Formats: sequence, structure tokens, C-alpha cells
Amino acid sequence: MADVAVVGLGGLGSATAYWLARRGVNVVGFEQFELGHVRGASHDHSRIIRRSYHTPEYVRLTSQAYDAWNSVEADSGRQIITNTGGIDLFPPNAAIDHATYTSSLAAEGVPFDWIDGNEVCRRWPVFADGTLANADLMAIHSTETGVVPAGPATKVLQEMAVAHGAVLQDRSPVREIRPVDGEVDIVTDAGVTRVGHVVVTADAWTNKLLGSLGIDIPMVVTREQVSYFPHADLDRFAVGKLPIWIWMDDPAFYGFPLYGDMGGLKGSEDCGGAEVDPDTRTFDPDVTMEQRLHVFMEQLLGQGFGAPRTTTCLYTLTSDRDFLLDTLPDHPQISVALGAAHGFKFASWFGRTLAGLACGEAAGPELAPFAFTRPGLHAPIDRASWMV
Repeated sequence: MADVAVVGLGGLGSATAYWLARRGVNVVGFEQFELGHVRGASHDHSRIIRRSYHTPEYVRLTSQAYDAWNSVEADSGRQIITNTGGIDLFPPNAAIDHATYTSSLAAEGVPFDWIDGNEVCRRWPVFADGTLANADLMAIHSTETGVVPAGPATKVLQEMAVAHGAVLQDRSPVREIRPVDGEVDIVTDAGVTRVGHVVVTADAWTNKLLGSLGIDIPMVVTREQVSYFPHADLDRFAVGKLPIWIWMDDPAFYGFPLYGDMGGLKGSEDCGGAEVDPDTRTFDPDVTMEQRLHVFMEQLLGQGFGAPRTTTCLYTLTSDRDFLLDTLPDHPQISVALGAAHGFKFASWFGRTLAGLACGEAAGPELAPFAFTRPGLHAPIDRASWMV
């Protein structure tokens, strides 16, 4: 019998398996698809890691996110975080209030620069080729912002989990999670595995796993997409010449400097996709979203971008867009985690924290905003709350 099972081996689940195995725990992980599959939220090229956030609690937590990834780097001998610097761009009357960011950073003593659009263009001349970086634009500049490679980092977590003794079973869908006398039976097509604790990190499939327990978390699954735009002079967008950027308005866009060998410059729209069922969604790009992003990229960075290559992923959004990381109220032997479509930067922290809960450690005060019983998790879905 394994001590702990992890159901779902994307970024959060792979990190949990890694941190459990690193503790010496006998852990088994179950993934319904192949490891590294493209049906969820932990594949593809890159994710943003940053200190800038809209509450002091999140800003404080980002230090733990960096620390947990640094621990994986030290253990694996592999670089995971690439520092690029980043800017949060606030046009006049932006839908997102810059004061929530600047006050949260200041409260936690995290350094940042508050600069106007002219200074943005002085520091990164590439923005002067567009039309949006002008004197009316304001921006938060953080030197600590960087890139975490989603697919490769998840693979490192899986490889290191196995190196520490974890057993990871892919193509093994879990049919039921069944509490039994303070333990848990994990039911798969191959049989039943009894464990002392189970960690559910199934993201878009979470409610399908918890339904037999009478639990239905208010959440929406959307199909989102990222695009890689070719350009005749991609080097002008290299790290150092272009920071990670986030457009803090509605619609919200974000993008990266040139990173990796992807043949184009990456950009995306946040929370712009349609609601889908994860089992029936398509992988075809939304042409309207793609065109909207293309227009914005040229407004921000100038003309010359060609037709992009676009790939899709899933967002699993809670009502308040805060994380879920807790044991179930009536079943303390079952932990559940959701990253709420901004969790990958915290994936190693999730894994370290979930491993602690599975080993009987008490939840710290930093987990209170992510509790299962918080009112915001059970509120009706409101897209306006996703604008953070």
C-alpha cells in the first residue's frame, strides 16, 4: 500500500509527487493521459513568474514560489527560472486598479519602479514603435519577473519525483475516490489502491472526481490560446530588449520576450476564451481571438508581425480566481488544489505545501484565503472578479 496518492500529474500534481518522494514518502501518481499531454494547462512553452500581485498575501507568497523552484533547481541541477524583468502596463482608466498592486508591493517591501510611457520607451525602445506607450500610460517595472518553462519544468518535476522513488502511472484514469475508515481507495481500471491520503490536482476534471463525494466546486473551464508571431527581425524582441509585459485592462493581454526556439514572439489574451467541457473541447484556434491579439501586438510593439501559430490550453477558474488548497471538510484524508489559471508560477510551492498537508502538518495562516470553506469560492461565477 502506498502512503499517498496524487491524482492528476500536471504541474501541481507532479510537484506534489516530487516533494512527497523527496521527503521519503511512498507515493503513487495517477494521470489519465500520457505524461506531458497537451489537453490541460501545464504544457507548451512558458509561464510568467513575478512578484507583482494585487494583494499583500499573494506578494508575500511569491517569495515562497521562487524559493520552492530554486530548491528544485538545486536538487536537479537544471535551470528553471529565467530572469527577464517585467512591466505591468496601465492605460488611463484601466479596468485593473494599479493601486492594489503598488500598495501590495510596498506593504511587503518588494522594490519596483512606477514609470510613465515615455520612460517605458526610453528603457525599451521597441515600445516606441507602437502607439500605446505614451505619456498617459503608467507602468510597474519589476526586475524579478521571469519565465518558468511549463512543459519542461513539469517534466523535470516528474523525472525528479521518480528519481526520489515515486511511482507515476500514466494512462491510468481514476474512476472513483472512495473514503474508507480514515483512508482512501483509488479506483482505476487496473483495480483498487488503498492509501492513507490522496491529493487531487486534476484541474478541469476536479469536479468529475469529487462528484461521488457530493462536492461540486463552482468553477468554469475555458479554452484559451497563445500565439507565436513571426517577424522579420525577432532579435529586436530578445531578453534585455523586451521585458515580459502585461496589459492591465479589459481585455487583458500579456506577452514574453523571445524565449526558446519557438519561431515567433509569444502573446496571449487572459480569460478571453469560451466555456468548454474538458472532454469534448476542440483544439482549433479561435480566429476572432487570434485577430484581436494580432491587432493589439502591432499597436503595442509596431507593425510587421505575420500570421501566428496558435495553440490552446484550458483555464480552470474559481469564482473569486483565488487558489484552492485545502483538505476537504468532511474528509481530512483528501486534499484538493486548484491553481485558478495563475498557479503554475507557484507549482513547486503548491507541491511542497500539499506534501506537508498529506504528511499531517497543520495548515499555516497563509492558506486561509485558499480554504474550501471561504465564501468567495462558493459565490456565483462573476467574470469581473477575474480581472486581477
